[in-house]
Amino acid sequence: MEKWLFIDWRGIFVPSISVLELIIRGSLVYLALFSVLRLLPSRQIGTLGITDLLVVVLFAEAAQNAMASNYTSITEGGILVGTVIFWSYFLNWLGYKFPKLRFLNPPPLLLVKNGRLIERHLQQELITEDELMSKLRQQGVEFLAEVKFAYMEADGSISIITSDSKTTSITEQKQNY
Repeated sequence: MEKWLFIDWRGIFVPSISVLELIIRGSLVYLALFSVLRLLPSRQIGTLGITDLLVVVLFAEAAQNAMASNYTSITEGGILVGTVIFWSYFLNWLGYKFPKLRFLNPPPLLLVKNGRLIERHLQQELITEDELMSKLRQQGVEFLAEVKFAYMEADGSISIITSDSKTTSITEQKQNY
């Protein structure tokens, strides 16, 4: 009965391994997963952003380990979560400050230009013509000839500009609101 009410406060808050080791482990895992996810074709990710997915997975893992005592203190879980937050913010900041680092923020990939498929880009992203046509139909486009441009965005979504799209300036759009 006495063991049920005993709380090991030291075990809860004092890390059982080096804080520096935790930071290095968290950094290596985050950067490795980030790199692997960047190398996968965008269609594998869907509409969830890569860093969003990575942060959620690593947060869950770090928090789960802290709660399940795989490592023994809450402090260790907090350090790992803080490390993940740091790398997520830092890589987003780096991509913002240095847009030429395409690895961090890849540009949209042109899939269709003036009604013609760009086969090489479809193959690169592992998208079949049927899959692309499905995405076009979901956005109300029946024929490929109606498409002026179709892009695979960095998050895996496909944006479409049709031939009959009206072009309006940002100023005109603001006036309409």
